[in-house]
Order: sequence, then structure tokens, then C-alpha cells
Amino acid sequence: MAAQRNSPSEIVFQILGPLEVSGLAGPLRIPPGRQEVILAALLLEANRVVSTDYLVALIWDEEPPDTARTQVQICVSRLRKALSGAGIDAPITTRPPGYVLGTADHTLDLRLFNRQTAEAHVLVREGRNAEAAELLRRSVALWRGRCLSGITSEALRSKALQLDEDRLNAIETYLQLELDLGRHHQLIGEIGRLLHEHPLRERLRGQLMLALYRSGRQSEALDIYRAGRDLLIEELGLLPGEELRLLETAILSGDAALHTAPAPPAPARRPVGILPAEPAHRDEPPHQLPTDTADFVGDESLIRTVEAILLGKKDQRAVGVAVIVGKPGIGKSTTATHIAHRLSKEHFPDGQLYCDLRGSGPEPVSAKDVLGRFLRALGIPGPLIPESRDERAEMYRSLITTRRVLVVLDDAATESQITPLLPGSESCAVLVTSRARMTALPGARRIELDVLDEARALKLLGRVIGPARVSDEAEAAKALIRTVGGLPLALRIVAARLAARPHWPLASMVHRLANERHRLDELAHGEMTIRASLSLTFDGLGPTDRRLLRQLSLAQGPTLPGWLAGALLDDHRSQPSDLMESLVDVQMLDVVAVETTGDFRYRFHEIIRVYAQEQLAVTDSRAVQIAATERMFGGWLALTEHAHRKIYGGDYTVLHGTASRWHPPASYVEDLLADPLDWMDKEQVNLCRAVEHAAEQDMDEVSWDLATTLVSLFEARGYFDHWEKTHQEALKAVRRSGNKRGIAALLSSLGTLYISRGEPEESRASLDQALTLFDELGDAGGLALCRRDLALLERQLGDEEGALALYNRSLRDFDRAGDIVGRASVLTQSAHIWMRRGHSAAAHAQLEEALEIYRTVGYTGGLSRALRRVGQVLLQRGEHEQSERTLTEVLAMVRASGDIIGEGHLLRNLGEVKASVGHFEEARNLFERALAIREQIMDHGGAAVVRLDIARLLHRFGERLPARELLEATITTFKDRNMSQELQEAEQLLITVVAGPATTS
Repeated sequence: MAAQRNSPSEIVFQILGPLEVSGLAGPLRIPPGRQEVILAALLLEANRVVSTDYLVALIWDEEPPDTARTQVQICVSRLRKALSGAGIDAPITTRPPGYVLGTADHTLDLRLFNRQTAEAHVLVREGRNAEAAELLRRSVALWRGRCLSGITSEALRSKALQLDEDRLNAIETYLQLELDLGRHHQLIGEIGRLLHEHPLRERLRGQLMLALYRSGRQSEALDIYRAGRDLLIEELGLLPGEELRLLETAILSGDAALHTAPAPPAPARRPVGILPAEPAHRDEPPHQLPTDTADFVGDESLIRTVEAILLGKKDQRAVGVAVIVGKPGIGKSTTATHIAHRLSKEHFPDGQLYCDLRGSGPEPVSAKDVLGRFLRALGIPGPLIPESRDERAEMYRSLITTRRVLVVLDDAATESQITPLLPGSESCAVLVTSRARMTALPGARRIELDVLDEARALKLLGRVIGPARVSDEAEAAKALIRTVGGLPLALRIVAARLAARPHWPLASMVHRLANERHRLDELAHGEMTIRASLSLTFDGLGPTDRRLLRQLSLAQGPTLPGWLAGALLDDHRSQPSDLMESLVDVQMLDVVAVETTGDFRYRFHEIIRVYAQEQLAVTDSRAVQIAATERMFGGWLALTEHAHRKIYGGDYTVLHGTASRWHPPASYVEDLLADPLDWMDKEQVNLCRAVEHAAEQDMDEVSWDLATTLVSLFEARGYFDHWEKTHQEALKAVRRSGNKRGIAALLSSLGTLYISRGEPEESRASLDQALTLFDELGDAGGLALCRRDLALLERQLGDEEGALALYNRSLRDFDRAGDIVGRASVLTQSAHIWMRRGHSAAAHAQLEEALEIYRTVGYTGGLSRALRRVGQVLLQRGEHEQSERTLTEVLAMVRASGDIIGEGHLLRNLGEVKASVGHFEEARNLFERALAIREQIMDHGGAAVVRLDIARLLHRFGERLPARELLEATITTFKDRNMSQELQEAEQLLITVVAGPATTS
């Protein structure tokens, strides 16, 4: 007979207190120790995968036995049998890399608690405070003591303490709700008991003070404050927080507001400015770590030391910073990456940020650039990233203050490069590698990485060439390790060559390496060892491989794409990355990533790059080097040009020069550029460095052409720093060579940048210079671009007539140049002027022509912008249903492209549609969703604009007080950000709100 399953109404698993399990026959005994720990871990992560490695770490704090994973499997098997035998429907299933315990909300007290507290918050938003308080009390009643009391695992105790904190937060919330309901007399005893148990919780102390004061017991309320102040000073050396101090001041002054509970919000309405229960966007946490090394061999004691620094102590108030230092080739980056992968999933679930700071190269990455990369990875759109380094650092720290993020900074040059990148929260940690000791980095612990001892070196050698070969020539293997001084990089290089030549005895490699070292005995020991290894390997390569290694050193970006080998060797094979594989086999190149096409991405160790550059200088003539460099730049230019064509539907709104192109095979290009903007984004570091490198080499034509073609990336992603830097470097080169067209193209593009950054004076100066040069050259395309942007400047200054005149001239120039997308962009922009003037028919006609062009060429970016304007025109004409359909279509387009800024605009526009037809609740909901996006991406100015919309809505429906409060806040923001037009609108509305009631008509 089948066992009866638990009924839906009963709780089977209880962890909010001692761990208890209820079966059909009553309590089910779980043996203490390993089974208890494993079940508790699975219940804490119910319905989510818990890795076997994590379970092993929970059970064995120190070095686990070889049978650890087997013992975990046995424990899981016994738990399955026990639960099934007790008739409990909660299967434990195997799912790589571990196990999942599946259970419904009503069968686990923790999940029931979480569900009920979430429901209570919904009730609060709906104004049903009494029901919310009652539900929170029932939720807290699920606790039977401290969470998981009796469980000895320190890691589980840490999680249990977090849940106990959730219980206290729930208690404080229902106490506040009941205080607001006027139940202060009944709450004094309960709050007093809780404060006795938790005397340092300031919110509880404030609630007791308020309850006493409202009950007419002012002196006792002040005594409670003074007792708390004395305790905080004695225990922590701190004064009470601002909220508690303000409450004391209000009690002393007899503030009448203390007697009045805030009015609950209207039903089914969320308070203005509060984020919705579900965020508008749930961005995936950043996972930027390079791949771990499969055959990693490290010092376990050192690794545990680093992990302890990063994880810190429970009472630690500062971020954990570990700096791994050591000589070149010692394995700093490999060790840091391995440790980061070990810690990431369990201890830093909110993501890992990684940057190669290139400290050992000629141009280390600036902290400002790194902050820009990290902010984008954390979900901030490029246009909203501040200009200054300090403002970026402030935004960065604000974003991760409540997150658990691991920051890995590889190959740092100086302390000043690191300091702005340190988080401000102890929940985060920073792992740095450097050749320098970083003695001035505040709060950092330094760990010196040493060479491999004999045992670990033999283990590594065996993993590369096979353990049998090592054991057969044990003495020769030890001699080889001594010869390379235990340096991991040198050992890997030598081992790779031996692996490629199984017929070579290890003793012969020892002899060869010893002779090579004597040739290089003037070098330092570490460098000498690596150079000897490199020289032996390099000499053993074939001519083509040696040439490729030399010429790959011409590339200055941090990684090497596969097609680059074809360009340097002028080889048009269908899979050019095949040329790289022999260099990977002998450890002269590392594979660091796999492209979406399945192709690989490579990287030099910096020492190998330097060696290859030295060989290039002594082997390849200047003419050979120039030809290879031109093919390399020609490849970047051809691919970027092709990406631009795919985005815009052709060579539109861009100028090109006469630099030669090198084209990879067509089928390869189609796969590589399946998503052209994504490809440009992933390659932006290499592409920007190519512009600067070409400028340094006085290859001015390719430098300006590549820089201006990259604007399709810079503009879409908001890479304003890169836009300016590449253009300024290219501008130096074209000015040195007197390249008038290059100068004009770059100045015109910079004019567009300055408009995007809100710098009208700089934009006008740049565009005027470009216009003069294009006029001298008779360049219709250049003139069209300049006049279009000058028209936009006139619009921003309020001169609509001047703008329309420039738009008309720009249209004629674009027509002469045959640039139909340029024409469509002018039609879209000028239509906005006609719409503002009330000429909706003229605006609609221009937009229809623009839409036809965009659809013909397949330019979705232009299509979405024009359609949005169409939706606004339809709203202006009173065609509300059609306007809503059009704007909803555009909303789907911007969401599909990941344009979060555009999504915020469209939600606001849809809110305007709903407001115009009197659908108050729907409009408010859309405005608040738009507001949530603005707040999420820290667009404070944009958020204030949406709050102004909400204030208009509130005033229209007679809610004067919240409208006034909202307007006062937005006015402050508009003043701080010099938003004069919005400020004027907000101040005028505030005057109206203060003057008298509005009608709801």
C-alpha cells in the first residue's frame, strides 16, 4: 500500500528553532552530525541546487578526507530513505553540481514565513495596516527559538543569524504598524520586554519612547533615551543615531506631530517613489572571472590564508583586501583566479568583478576607466556614468554597499590605481595581484607567493607530461625542477615542449636548459629561467609559428582574437585561429575565452610578449613590420565597418577614408558579427587601443577612420570617455600629417559627443571648425552631419526657426551624399519641432517617410526612435488607442535591445497616454514603474522628471499634500542639476498647488 503523503495544511520541516521533521507517525529523528547538517543546508536553500563541495566544506572545517564526497552521498541516500519511509513528499534529487530538496511553501516554516511577510508588505501598500500587522504576528509566531539552534556548523550558524535578524525586523515592522493604529497603551510592555532582550536596537528603543510619550509618560520616554545613550557610549563608544536624537528633541519640544500617526495610503496604491515589490529589472550579477586552470597546483595553506583574509571575521568592519605579490612567472594571476572561483558561488553570490590592470605593461589602466567598466557591469547605462573619477567611485560604492561582491584586480601597478576601486562595505572583498608590494594600501594583507616546492612541481609536471613519465625518470624530473628554480611559468613551458615530444628523455631537456641558461647568465635568476625556457621552445618552433609569435607582439590589446593570426600572416583560411593552436600547445599563448562562434580568444603572458617583441626587432625588417601592422589595423577597420553596416543597413551617417582593409573570410565574418553591436562592445578595449596605436605609428588615415566608425558603439553604449580619448589621439596624428578631411571628420564627431555630454559651447566650437573644413573640401556628407548637429544645438537653445533652416540644408546635403538614413534622422528630429508647434500633420508626414527608410534598410534603432515620436504625435491628436498601441510596440523593441533608458522613457509616455484619458491608477502605475527604472540606474535627474509627472497627477485628482511634498523634493533636484526648464515647470505647479484645490475634471 502506498504511503499517505503529508496534507497541504501541515508544516513538515521546521528550522525556525531546532531542526524538526514531522512524518506520518509523528516526529522523525534525524541523526545529529552529518545528516543533520546536510538536511539543514538543503532546507535553507530549498528548491535550489546545493553543491557537493559546499556540503563537504560544511562537514569538514579542516582538510576533508579522500572519501568526503562518498560520505556525503551516503548521508544523502540515508536522508532520502528516511523521508520516504516517513511518508514525506520532499524528494532530494541529484542535480549537478550537487543536490536539490524540493518542497512546497506550506511544508517548510522558513518558506511560509517569507511568503507571509511578503504578503504583509503588499497589504501595507494597499493601506490595510491592521491586516498586515496581524499577518506579521502570525509569521513571527512560527519561530520556536533561535534558528537552527543545536546545529554546530559555523557556516550554517551564520545564515541562521541572518534569519533571526529577519524575525526582529518583522517584529519591529508590526510594532510600528500597531503604533500607527493608536495601540500605544497595549504595546508598552511588549516593546519593553523586547528592548531588554535587545538593548542596542535603536528602532525598538524609539518605538518604546513613542509609545510612552503617546501614553502621557514623557519623563519615562526621556529616561529610556538616556539609558540607551549611556549604553551605546559604554558598549560601542557611539552616540545614538540621528533618528533617535531627533525623536528626543521632538519629545522635549512637545512636537504635536508625535501624537499623529501617518495616514494610511489609499487602497491599492503604492506610496510615491517606493520601488515596486518586484524590481523593474533583475540584472544578472556580473561574472567576469577568467577561466580557472584545470591542472592548477598550489599551496593549500597559502590559499586558505588568502580566503580567511577575504572572508574576514564576524566582527570585521572593513572590507577584506588580500594582495598576492611575487616575481614574474610565479603564478600570481593563476592563483588569484583559482581562489576567486573557489569562493564565488557560496560567499559572493552577487557577482565577481575582474579587471586586468596591465600594471606590468607600458600603459596601466586608469582607476577611472576601471570604475566605468564596473559600473556598466553593475547595470548603470553608459550615458549615466559620471565624468569624474571621484563621482564614479561614489556611485560604485553606493551600488555594492549591500551586496556581496568579490573584486579581483590583476597585475596592479601602484596603490593609487587600487584605492578608488575599494568598496566601502565589509560584505565585499578585494583580491589584488602585483609585482609591487603595495605597502601603502590601507587595510591590505600581503601574501608572498613562492616558487613551487619539489612535491608540487612534480605533481604539475606529471599532469602535463603524464605521471608515468615522471616516475620513470624521477631523478631527471627533480633535476629539471631545480634547473627552472621551481618557477611555474618556466616549468609549464618546458613541460609543454616535452609533452609535444614524447620521445625526448627528461635528462636531455635538463642538459639543453642548462646550456641555454649559461648563455643568459647575466640576467636575474627568475627572468633568466623563463628566458632560457622561452628560447628553447622558440627555437623548436617551425618558421611560420616563430613568425606568428613575433608578429602577434605587434598587437597591444589585452587579448588576441583568432582572426588576427590570419591578418598578420596574410592567410585567408576559413578558421584562422587554427594558426594559433601550435603556440597554445607549447604554452606560448593562453586560451582565455571562447567566442559565441566557438572560436577562441588568446592572451600573452607579459614576459612572453616582451620576448616576442625582442625577437621581432632582431628578425623582421621595418618594412615587414609595417606591412603586418597595416594588415592588423586593416582587419580591425574592415570588421568595424562591416558591423556598422549591419547596424545601420549600410555606410550611412559615417565618413570613411582611404586606409587599406584586410578582410577575414566572409563566412567567418558573418558568424563573428551575428550581433554586431555586441561584438563591438566585447572588443571595445582592443578597438580603442588600435586607434591609439595607429595614431602613435602615424598611420593617421586608419586612426581617424576607425575612431569615427566606432561612434556607433560609443553612442549606443554611452562610452563617452573612450569616444573622447580615441578622437583626441587620432586628432594629434591627422594634425601632424595635415590630413584636412581627417581633422574635419574627428571635429564633427567630437561635436556630437559634446552635445551628448551637455556641453553646447564646446560642441559649437568643434562643429563650426569642421563645417569650415568640409565646406573647403566640398564634402556633402560631412556638411550634412555638421548642420544636423548644429540644428540640434539651436533647438536646445530655443531657436526653432534657426534649427529648421539648418535641418533643411542638412537634408539637401544628405541627399547629395546619397545618405538616406541621414535624411531619415533629420526628418525624425525636425518632426519633433512641428509636433511641439501643434502641426501634427506635418510631423506625422515626416515621420512616415523616416519610418519607410528605416524599415527599408533594417535600422531598428532609428525605427524605434521614429515610432516613439509617432506615438507622441498620435497622443497630441487625441488618438489615444493608436498612440498606446504604437508606444507599446516601441516598448517591446527597446526591451528586446536591452535599452533600459529607453524603457523608462516609454513607460513614462504610456503613463501620459493613460493620464490624458483620466485613467488615474494605470497612469500612476506606469509613472512609478518608470520611476523605479530611473532610481535603479541612479538617474536622479530623470527620476525627478517622472516625480513631476506624478505630482501633476496627484494635483489633478485633489491630492494636494503629497503633490506638494513631491514638488518640493523635485525642485531641490532640479536646482542641484541646473535643469532650468523643468525647475520652472515645477515651481509654477507648486504655486498652483499651494494656491488652492484642483478639480478632478
